[in-house]
Amino acid sequence: MNASPADQTTAIPSWTVGAVTVHRIDEVLLPPATGPWLLPDATTDVVNHQDWLHPDFADHEGILRLDSHSFAFTVGGLRVLVDTGIGNGKERANPAWHNLRTDFLERLTTAGFHPDRVDLVILTHLHADHVGWNTQEVDGEWVPTFPNARYVTSRAEREFWATYDMEEARRHMFRDSVIPVEEAGLLDLVDVPAEGVEITPGLRLLPTPGHTPGHIAVELTSQSETALITGDCIHHPVQFAHPAIGACVDIDPAQSEASRRKLLGSLADTDTLVLGTHFAPPTAGLVVTHENAYRLAPVPAS
Repeated sequence: MNASPADQTTAIPSWTVGAVTVHRIDEVLLPPATGPWLLPDATTDVVNHQDWLHPDFADHEGILRLDSHSFAFTVGGLRVLVDTGIGNGKERANPAWHNLRTDFLERLTTAGFHPDRVDLVILTHLHADHVGWNTQEVDGEWVPTFPNARYVTSRAEREFWATYDMEEARRHMFRDSVIPVEEAGLLDLVDVPAEGVEITPGLRLLPTPGHTPGHIAVELTSQSETALITGDCIHHPVQFAHPAIGACVDIDPAQSEASRRKLLGSLADTDTLVLGTHFAPPTAGLVVTHENAYRLAPVPAS
């Protein structure tokens, strides 16, 4: 499983998984304050104890590096996008996400995934930084960005939020980024059993609950090679070394830790390429047993 060379004129990072090329579609580098807020137990002492995190995943002050990006690939003739980032022009309580103006769609198109040609959008969960490009504003209305795609998430995820007592900021996010997709008849809810479910040949959804009740990871297989897209089951590689470190926004911290430990245990010392939804470049790597836990052995994109 090798990094595939990026076109020098486009600089879209990519990796090969069998016959499939997985592209990282960059949106925005998250500010340094994100780490201490999101993963408060990942203190500078904890981070600096793991030399392998430097310099890619943390600076020498022990501050975590995190990104917002999506992954795009073609499998079984379907053009697939996994998670849709923060989005442009969205009113958000988090200043780092508020009213962005990025070239995400241009990058996606450059990689060969014009919004009109995307067939499948997989949402690992329904948080604001994973559903933002579900929609874009046209003539004052939020409309689906990918009008010819099926948007897929787990049934448990959507049903949880349907009965959740949301604060206004979250309700606003659903109004601009989730409900327009539902109203257009484009959202498909999938039952994801414990063993996972294949939604098209070579593409499986795996249950990784805890961060949210219906959170899923995405497994891609081609020509006996496998890749796993984490979503927010794992936010940062420091959690390889310390799986007990959870996010401040985990709905069920104990379940989140259990999912993370199970996933890392299943991936350890295998050839499965792990692609982190918030991992800063080099973004991808292999899970290697290390001390009493794990570390990430990077597989950079070119």
